[in-house]
Amino acid sequence: MSTDRNPLARPVPLGRRATAMLLLVSAIGVVGFGWPLLASPASGLAHSGDAPWLFALLLPLLLAVVVAQIAEGRAGTGGQAGLETKSIALLGVLAAAGAALRPLGAGTAGLEPTFFLMVLSGRVLGPGFGFVLGNLSLFASALLTGGVGPWLPFQMLAMGWVCLGAGLLPGPATLRGRRELWTLAVYGAVSAELYGLVMDLQGWPYIAGLGSSISYVPGDPLGANLARFLVYHFSTALGWDIPRSLLTAALCLALGHPLLNALRRAARRAAFDAPAAFRPRAADTAGDAAADTDVDADAGSGE
Repeated sequence: MSTDRNPLARPVPLGRRATAMLLLVSAIGVVGFGWPLLASPASGLAHSGDAPWLFALLLPLLLAVVVAQIAEGRAGTGGQAGLETKSIALLGVLAAAGAALRPLGAGTAGLEPTFFLMVLSGRVLGPGFGFVLGNLSLFASALLTGGVGPWLPFQMLAMGWVCLGAGLLPGPATLRGRRELWTLAVYGAVSAELYGLVMDLQGWPYIAGLGSSISYVPGDPLGANLARFLVYHFSTALGWDIPRSLLTAALCLALGHPLLNALRRAARRAAFDAPAAFRPRAADTAGDAAADTDVDADAGSGE
């Protein structure tokens, strides 16, 4: 068990402005996911089939603003910049790994090994890095598998929430060993189920079909639509969300220890909080000193 109690520097720090933008896009995302339940029966939104497309167009713009704010970090305030070269390199490696893992289980009973990597990465590297990583990994995997559609911005935001939540778990510098693995396993299982829940809510109005007992009924009261949605979700969760949750928990327990150590070692060696400094080599310094001596000697001899 690791005895290192020193907190690691986070590669993407969250400043006040980035946090405010993240809260704003999350609030709009909640509305985007839950509009079928949040819309008033008397509103035009409750009866509009264009609502999912409206949020699908709005979310990428908001996500771009949030990622830009997080990338800016504390730049311009005398502190560490948000995304430096080392952060971008680590982000690219983990996003590529997450994108490569996703096709291994996509379409097979909801078995998606990407989730455990996202949870562990968010835990070690922090909520800011986790949010950006979740967005980028889902975007890259969609390009890799051809899964680009109006659902993609919702997937990106939901995975960003999963990784962000992992970075906010308690005890990042003190909780180690089996307790940490079990904490991450429980969080991974719950977050994988909640990911499926919100994605079902996003697609429910136009996937469940019309005229069935589990369909979205525009303008119906909240309680009636919520009951139909829960029946719809749990009837599909048995085949998708529950296997995903169990796989995520099992992988966190089985592979969590070596992967957490590898991520912490990479973060420690990267020294994200160390300012860049360029120092001349000793041989160059000695050569410059000798040259200065020769110049002084020539000046003294009058040549």
